[in-house]
Amino acid sequence: MSANRVEELQHRHAAAEQGGGRERTDRQHREGKLSARERMELLLDEGTFEELDKLVRHRCHNFGMQKSVIDGDGFVTGYGLIHGREVFVFAQDFTVFGGSLSEANAQKIVKLMDLALKTGAPILGLNDSGGARIQEGVVSLAGYADIFLRNTLASGVVPQISAIMGPCAGGAVYSPALTDFVFMVDQTSHMFVTGPDVIKTVTHEDVSKEELGGAMTHNSTSGVAHFLAADDPSCLRSIRELMTFLPQNNLDGVSRVPTKDPENRADPELDTLIPEESNQPYDIKDVISRVVDDRYFFEIAEHFARNIVIGFGRLGGETVGIVANQPAHLAGCLDINSSTKGARFVRFCDAFQIPILTFEDVPGFLPGTAQEFGGIIRHGAKLLYAYAEATVPKITVITRKAYGGAYCVMGSKHLRTDINFAYPTAEIAVMGPEGAVNVLHRRELQHDSNPDESRRKRIEEYRDRFANPFVAAERGYVDDVIEPRETRPKVIHALQMLANKTDTMPRKKHGNIPL
Repeated sequence: MSANRVEELQHRHAAAEQGGGRERTDRQHREGKLSARERMELLLDEGTFEELDKLVRHRCHNFGMQKSVIDGDGFVTGYGLIHGREVFVFAQDFTVFGGSLSEANAQKIVKLMDLALKTGAPILGLNDSGGARIQEGVVSLAGYADIFLRNTLASGVVPQISAIMGPCAGGAVYSPALTDFVFMVDQTSHMFVTGPDVIKTVTHEDVSKEELGGAMTHNSTSGVAHFLAADDPSCLRSIRELMTFLPQNNLDGVSRVPTKDPENRADPELDTLIPEESNQPYDIKDVISRVVDDRYFFEIAEHFARNIVIGFGRLGGETVGIVANQPAHLAGCLDINSSTKGARFVRFCDAFQIPILTFEDVPGFLPGTAQEFGGIIRHGAKLLYAYAEATVPKITVITRKAYGGAYCVMGSKHLRTDINFAYPTAEIAVMGPEGAVNVLHRRELQHDSNPDESRRKRIEEYRDRFANPFVAAERGYVDDVIEPRETRPKVIHALQMLANKTDTMPRKKHGNIPL
């Protein structure tokens, strides 16, 4: 090889690694952001990154673009290891053309995603881009559509994770939205289809960039994002932690993580954690943490639809997806947002062979015109559909209330749940005793000389006769009524029994989930 070619190669490699130059990188740092390559270094195991298409350049000759050419064209793409497992990663470099998407760098991402599908490895995207490259017109838009197609084809095949680490606007938002988990960084990342200026012009609404599409907005209000990070390093550390709970692909199980937490550990404090009064709140996360290995629960979408809790834990070293009603918020009622949140997580777990553990304490669906007009019937049916469709091992523990249609939805035996436990405090009925008495004995109570005392007695009679776990257990809808302290060993033994479970679905292209 000629010395000139070697020198040219070394020069171009060095130039590509400089991105948009020292001055623009320093500006990133002043804004509290790392550079694309710095993010790669923190995300991947040290020294494992292998870059692809480092020498790709754009092909645009419009508006003088031929005079401004940088190797890599603003995207860093390649593969490396996280905890020794292969992943494919791309990072948008805001210092080069504002990280804008071109025909050339879109093809870099498409190539990366195609390789990930061929090899069965997760896809991680670090987004920091001003959007489509305007100078290229429709070919940059075509690049987005090519990426969207790969996101869709990869869905349910390999895990896909997006980190929004700067701006992400317009059509660019739909690639992260198609992925499984979205991370955002507080104060430095923003997502919106149309920005504040356009909104003010069209709708006359005056809203800031942070209010419209900031990290907290999408974590707590829209539900677009699942994780809120304080800064770039903590975001990347959280991604690495999430990866420990995920398989490489839909055919590969999650690696077992050894634990010293005994499988048969009982927790007497669980016996008194749930209040005897059914209208008293408690934190379901206290129950979860006392059951899982080492009391470690990795929560997802913590700030959104807080009346349902989702996340990953381990039992006997094996990863499980956990779905739980939260009595400490809206009494644990299901509503539009919680139904959607729960349904998507159940479907993710089912797609990637992760068992589902449900803790049920649900008084019903949230009443009101806002919920009915917003389509609670349609959205609640998503969660119902997700549970019914799932073929992975499913275990449900009814801790207290399980009323009405919500009882059916939350992993009931009738939706092919394999093992259903109930605590002695469980109340399984069409509705709560108070409401049932008002319906069943309304007329006689109206003419009773002491209606309050009669109502109290009727409520106790109804609770004793119907609102308990034993009626359901007698019919086999509950497999066992257990003491709360026994939850961990009972669930672990059930999971071990279900390790080789197989279930089938009727032959079809796909179902029609009520979207």
